[in-house]
Amino acid sequence: MRRIFGRVPERNQSASLRRALAVLEYVRDHAHPGGGLTLTQLSDALDLTKSTVLRLATPLVESRLLERCRRTGAYRLGHGTLALGQSYLASLDLRAVASDEARQLLAAAGETVHLVVYDPPHVVYIDKVENQATVRMASRIGSRGPLHCTAVGKAILAWQPDEALPEELPARTKYTITDPDGLRRDLAKIRQRGYAVDDRENEPEVRCVAAPLFNHANTVSAAISVSGLTSRITAARVRDLGPMVAEAAARISRKLGSTR
Repeated sequence: MRRIFGRVPERNQSASLRRALAVLEYVRDHAHPGGGLTLTQLSDALDLTKSTVLRLATPLVESRLLERCRRTGAYRLGHGTLALGQSYLASLDLRAVASDEARQLLAAAGETVHLVVYDPPHVVYIDKVENQATVRMASRIGSRGPLHCTAVGKAILAWQPDEALPEELPARTKYTITDPDGLRRDLAKIRQRGYAVDDRENEPEVRCVAAPLFNHANTVSAAISVSGLTSRITAARVRDLGPMVAEAAARISRKLGSTR
């Protein structure tokens, strides 16, 4: 290999790094639980010679990103990947992770976007993105909201065990669901379609559409929503906003480590 002042050219270093990452990613995506991939399987799948795969895999094994079975020679993910994943998850800031999607939702819907976390028996608003040109929502960052009559609350509640349902369901408006069985039916619909709707249930002139955020354990402890006056978010428009919010929530969930 041609060297410049005793060093491998940077272009060749980059190519080697990309191919090493391709080996790591292929093992991640295709190794069976409890098993692994042989040198031959990796060579065939990646269209690389066995000697090249071996050379690329050696530093990955040394850094514990890959492990090689002494008996079969098969490669599988090493515990170094777990350490990386744990460090990534520990550094996650939900507001930062959701920021881009929240702003894109605002641009697409033209309505206020809320981000909340689950703090039984309430939700807590931790971020709010709104259009200065429209009527501003009364919600405040740090304020709490009920679970049973907000879209964000129901989006979270739909993926909690039945015992998480509030014991009391006070009416906030004449549209609030106050019957436990009626709420359970609504939560079942939310799980089926992937998003929740607050149809004037918390405030008489406000509609809200929300979707759950799944974390790395595929559990729900947060939600994102689009809210606006009923004159702007009509019942017909909810059908368009629902999938939009659900898709944004799915992208955020993947960044949080969800495998759903």
